[in-house]
Amino acid sequence: MRTHYCGDVDESLVAETVTVCGWVNRRRDHGGVIFIDLRDRSGLVQVVVDPGRERVFKAAERLRNEFVLSVSGTVRMRPEGTENEDLKTGVVEIVGVGLEILNEAETPPFQPDDEDVGDEVRLRHRYVDLRRSEMQRNISMRARITGALREFLDARGFLDIETPNLTRATPEGARDYLVPSRTHTGNFFALPQSPQLFKQLLMIGGFDRYYQIARCFRDEDLRAERQPEFTQLDIETSFMDEDRIISLMEEMMCFLFKKTLNVDLPAPFPRLSYSEAMDRFGSDRPDLRNPLELTEVSDLMRKVEFKVFSGPACDDAGRVAAMRVPGGGRLTRKEIDGYTEYVGKFGAKGLAYVKCVDIAKGVDGLQSPILKFLPDEVTMTLIDRTRACDGDVIFFGADKCRVVNESLDALRNLLGVDFKLLRAKWRPLWVVDFPMFEWNSQLKRWTSLHHPFTSPRTTDPEVLRQDPGACLARAYDLVVNGVELGGGSIRIHNHEMQRAVFDLLGVGRQEAQDKFGFLLRALKSGCPPHGGIAFGLDRIVMLITGCPSLRDVIAFPKTQTANCLLTEAPAVVDGAQLEELGIRTVEPAADAPP
Repeated sequence: MRTHYCGDVDESLVAETVTVCGWVNRRRDHGGVIFIDLRDRSGLVQVVVDPGRERVFKAAERLRNEFVLSVSGTVRMRPEGTENEDLKTGVVEIVGVGLEILNEAETPPFQPDDEDVGDEVRLRHRYVDLRRSEMQRNISMRARITGALREFLDARGFLDIETPNLTRATPEGARDYLVPSRTHTGNFFALPQSPQLFKQLLMIGGFDRYYQIARCFRDEDLRAERQPEFTQLDIETSFMDEDRIISLMEEMMCFLFKKTLNVDLPAPFPRLSYSEAMDRFGSDRPDLRNPLELTEVSDLMRKVEFKVFSGPACDDAGRVAAMRVPGGGRLTRKEIDGYTEYVGKFGAKGLAYVKCVDIAKGVDGLQSPILKFLPDEVTMTLIDRTRACDGDVIFFGADKCRVVNESLDALRNLLGVDFKLLRAKWRPLWVVDFPMFEWNSQLKRWTSLHHPFTSPRTTDPEVLRQDPGACLARAYDLVVNGVELGGGSIRIHNHEMQRAVFDLLGVGRQEAQDKFGFLLRALKSGCPPHGGIAFGLDRIVMLITGCPSLRDVIAFPKTQTANCLLTEAPAVVDGAQLEELGIRTVEPAADAPP
């Protein structure tokens, strides 16, 4: 029906006859001459219809926004002074000689180029929202990204293999979405949180290089970077150690950024151990564009009388850390109060600070309400350790480790933006040497920091059992600009080691057999050493396009409450369907929380 996309009509086509199809973005009547801005996913082109072509002109008079048209005409240069530098096609126009209305449209709930439209309205009428130039760019870029990833992996012998979407529930850290079985009444499938076990079985089956653009499902609370159903690039390979996998994935990311953005990532990517990342940044996904770092000062505070500092400093689970902000001495008390309120959202009970006015004068050259609680020698050691200069401010976190890390990490990220400290465009890094386990004080047992199929560094199950807290995992996460894009590990390929990990996690022998018996049997069948990684495809697209939310890079996303405003899902199911499945719904109690 068309010879060209609207956005491809340029001066190289002058004097040629073209046919374009698309939606009416705007129609303007200027003294008897009608101008139509016709839009498709490639962009806009201006069509001119003059009254001399009576049939075409009458059709053009009927047009309204979002009518679907086919237009034929001759391309010509726009008259001098009427060019539009903001458009790819802004120096040309089409003189319409044929116009067919392919479909009319009711007045849309909003115009695709309207800026002031709420998210709820956009999601309810997503088919209109998808016509926005931003959404067209984002979804097109998503296709380019997946194409580039496939190109890279296909060229290196990886096979694209699908794994099941109807499987059994397994404990992987989030709630499963359950699917009732009609043929096995009372039993349920689970939608996969990841293809983890199936890709390991593929390694055992001899498919030593696997990948999949996989749909995954997790019933968890949503944030800007989470959706209940999401897409990940899932990769697994045999006979490679973590260094080789990391190197290959680094090569893939460099290829991707060069292919889609023409950007050369700074390779090789630096590597930080988990403990160093937490010590220096309070986070295992630090944004290295930000030069601000944390300084450990717990040792200085153990014997001070100021209980706010000495309490956490003397607690094995506590921490006192300082963060120097160059030029932060200019902050007003009101601004500091604002930052104090902000860190309170992350559990911090306050935000102590010291302003450096004239360090050469010693303590007399500092300003802070906490100085009277600190010995002078401690204060000056603190100034020396943080390398503070005149005009700086030093902020403190003092509480349980988790609270200090989370609150100062959040403050660090906010200050990096407010003080315009971010350096470079892209800063990737690998975080490695994660602990194998962490102690859950509520459950009174060990839990996996990644997942229970991650291999420890030791090859001896007894060493693992004797001191699980000291054991490191063969795991690695890729972080770019503070966003965790992917995580992976070398997997356990030994039956006895997998048993030992289950034991430490409190997964009894019978439970392990019931839930993972197929895996344990397979591990006895000649399992090769293997490992892999999974990248959040939605996050990759979000990062590359510079969008603030996953909803901007997914064609049909869910809301914060995990429902679809477009289709009004989830919805009530017909009683006959429930009866066929052997399910009865129960009304929630009147006083039950929402």
